[in-house]
Parts: sequence; C-alpha cells; structure tokens
Amino acid sequence: MLAIGIVGLPNVGKSTLFRALTKKQVEIANYPFVTIEPNVGIVEVPDGRVDRLAELSRSKKKIHAVVEFVDIAGLVKGAAQGEGLGNKFLSHIKEVDAIAEVIRIFEDPNVIHTQNRVNPEEDLKVIELELVLKDLETATKRFEGIDKLIRGGDKIAPLQKELLSRLKLGLEKEEPANTVLEREQKEFLDKKEIAVFLNELSLLTAKKKIFVFNGSEKQVAEHWQSSGPLKNAVADAERILLSATVEDELNLLAPEERKEYLKTLGLEESGLDRLIKTAYKTLNLMTFLTTGEDETRAWTIPVGSTAPRAGRAIHSDFEEKFIRAEVIPCDKLIEAGSYAKARELGWLRTEGKEYIVKDGDIIEFKI
Repeated sequence: MLAIGIVGLPNVGKSTLFRALTKKQVEIANYPFVTIEPNVGIVEVPDGRVDRLAELSRSKKKIHAVVEFVDIAGLVKGAAQGEGLGNKFLSHIKEVDAIAEVIRIFEDPNVIHTQNRVNPEEDLKVIELELVLKDLETATKRFEGIDKLIRGGDKIAPLQKELLSRLKLGLEKEEPANTVLEREQKEFLDKKEIAVFLNELSLLTAKKKIFVFNGSEKQVAEHWQSSGPLKNAVADAERILLSATVEDELNLLAPEERKEYLKTLGLEESGLDRLIKTAYKTLNLMTFLTTGEDETRAWTIPVGSTAPRAGRAIHSDFEEKFIRAEVIPCDKLIEAGSYAKARELGWLRTEGKEYIVKDGDIIEFKI
C-alpha cells in the first residue's frame, strides 16, 4: 500500500489536514506536540470510474485504490539531536514511500507559531535540514559498522563503504541524499545489491516529496504562488496549494453544496483530491480496473507495467502463469454499455506478455 508521511513544524495545520483527509477525528490543540504517536489513516483514491463501472456491472461491492497517510508530530529545529520529540518522529518517516511537507503560509494571530512569525522559506529550511541531519546520523552509524563486514569477507561491503563515505560527505555539506545519489548514479546505482542496500537505509532525503502550502481561504481563492528563494527551493518538486481548514469544512457539506463552495474558490476539485492524485503522480503510479457482478476494483501498479506485472497486483499466479489478457479502456466499456456490446463492436482486445498497461484499462487475465 502506498504510504505518505505528513511532515511539518508544529501548528502548521498538519493534524487538521489529516482529519480532513481521513475524516478521522484526531486531537487538535493550539500548542506544539499534541500529536504524540503517528496517526495513520487509509484514504480512498478518488476515481469516478470505479463508481460508473460498478453500476454498469451491477457489482455487489466496489473497492477503490487506497493511500495510507501518516500524520507525524511537528518537527522543531534540533529534532535530529533530540529537541522537541526529536528522533522518535523522524524514525516514523522512514516507513513511508513519500513525504508531504506542510508549509504554513496563512496568518492567524490565534494560532501560535513556534518562531513567533510566519516565514515559509525559513520553515522549509528547518524541515529540510532536520531530514538531512537524520540521514547523516543513519549513514554514519552504518559506516561505522561496515569494516566488520569487510573483514568478514562480504564482497559488496567495500562498495557500500565507498557509497556511504560519499553520502556522508554530501550530507555534511547539507546536500540531500537524492542529490548525492544522482551524482553517483553511474558508478553505484546500476548494481542491484546497492539498490537493495539503499532501500534498507531508507534515507529520508532520498524519498519523493510533495510540498503542501497550507493557506487561508483567501489565499486559495486568489491562487497564491510561491516567489523568490522559496519558489526556487520547491521548483523541482510537486506542489499543492490548499487550506486545511477549508478542506475540513468541505467534509461537512452535502455534495452539491461542496461543488458550489469549490466553485466560489475557482476550483473544480478539492485540495485533498489533488493531493492524492499528486501522490500517485509523484510515485509514478497508475490504476487498472477489474469489474464483474462480484466486485469492481481499482488496482495500483507502476506506470509502464506489462500485463503480467499488473496481474501480480491481484495474485502472483497471474504473473507467473500468465497466458494472455482481455483488455478494454474503461471509457470504451462504459460507452458500449456491456461486455457483449463491446465485443460485438470489436473494442475488446487480446494482449500478450509484452503489452504495456495504460491507466484506466479494464483487464481480465487468462492463466
């Protein structure tokens, strides 16, 4: 399951965002460290295709793809050295696939800021530095124990030591791990053993990232944009502008009222829906579907997956014993109105092992 960690300084709106995402009540208060243990919530990926297919197939149940969101307590300057609640929370981030960094841009004298000012650029620097320092600690600990493996005759350990040495050097200069690894890619990262090793390290600054700018209703309606050094700092990452408070309020409205409210803000969909879709894009994921009387279901796979690899999402047998697949784009089946009509129109295709699955394909596997 895809997991996204929600990270930020105290009182930037993380817990409000999490509550809106999961419709799960979590304790929220106007002081730091209210979130002691990470809250975990499972959120459906918004996908109208599932609903339409379930109706067409008269499915007994429908199952959307899901994303796991982890609300991690507020970081503060010095967290990597144990300040605030420190390392305890940084360790929780290791388990996620991507990080959503919540940056406060709204002004509200009733919501205190740990630095007594709203400065998104400085807040971002604090978060990024703490993640780098945590990675430096991880790399240093692993580096200190690597000689024992070398003495024991581990053939890949010398290569690991050299990579760790370069990682440490970069992190000490406050370079994120993904920058260092990109530089060292040709020499190290084409080796399978090194890929496994890096996965075990689970470096925070090597993870995919989404910046979530949490603004006021006015800032959202006016389509606030970052500028200057802040704009440059987030230029290469996915970004979302939303108001966690507005998103929380949207959950209380009926569907038509929700549409009207979004319309007044100049939006077609909620910030939460955009965040979930952006998470998929960030991690290079997509969806294929299965449908029938028993159930209609969305399945998550990497972009570029072959038909057998897509089958693995259902069961390993569908990959290992794959013979062929019957495929039709979702919109074509809905247009046809039934499998029988789609077959009559010649819209159902038989595909083999080399077929690259497209987002929204409906697939029936033959094994």
